[in-house]
Amino acid sequence: MDFEIAGNAALITASSSGLGKASAKALAAEGVNVVINGRDEERLAEAKAEVEAVATGEVVAQAGDLTDPDDIETLVDRTVEEFDGIDHLVTSAGGPPSGSFLDTDDEDWYQAYDLLVMSVVRLARAAEPHLREGEGTIVTITSRSVKEAIENLVLSNSVRMGVIGLEKTLSQEFAPEIRSNAVLPGPHETQRIKDLVNQAVERGDYDSYEEGLADWAGNPLDRIGDPMELGNTVAFLSSPKSGFINGTAIPIDGGATGSNL
Repeated sequence: MDFEIAGNAALITASSSGLGKASAKALAAEGVNVVINGRDEERLAEAKAEVEAVATGEVVAQAGDLTDPDDIETLVDRTVEEFDGIDHLVTSAGGPPSGSFLDTDDEDWYQAYDLLVMSVVRLARAAEPHLREGEGTIVTITSRSVKEAIENLVLSNSVRMGVIGLEKTLSQEFAPEIRSNAVLPGPHETQRIKDLVNQAVERGDYDSYEEGLADWAGNPLDRIGDPMELGNTVAFLSSPKSGFINGTAIPIDGGATGSNL
């Protein structure tokens, strides 16, 4: 399917690895000019080469810390300078540390809020005038934890809810020029999960990588997700093909979430 977004411009944050990178690859493969982002310059350069391998548009790498307001302004400004505007904003960020409520202090809460919520606030604020110039879209990548709390992830369970409230508000306040949606991923075979599974195999918890990976499934489809499956959904939500979808939060977890809504 042609998503009809070739030649558009997209900024994808935290896209030097994981689901952000998969989203950048999916958009780049559709001919979108993309700006990718990460804090580690070496990893960002590697991701740029990987995205360029599938791209039919241009790929620009811009390092930056999503908790730094100045870096966020630079990300938006660089996208506008390179591509004369922004059509699509995809927000992603690394997950906060795991832990129970009583093991989490005030600093942990503030850091998680700054990373997960304020990064989206600042990005949306800076990108909004540029997104309005076309049929702009915002897609926020959060977690299925906003639908169903996950054990020992109090920060993700709690703070990511703020991103969903923001996304729903933007879907009303920025419409009709800008559509805003969210995706709620379950486990996907990112490098982080590959590393965790390999470490478990080395400890002797599993006899093989395949056995360890299967333990992450826990859904009716009985498999872990491919990051590109989420990336392709992000590209769809950024395209006119999803033109009547606005204000949604879509679980991409193989049906693992037990919530009816």
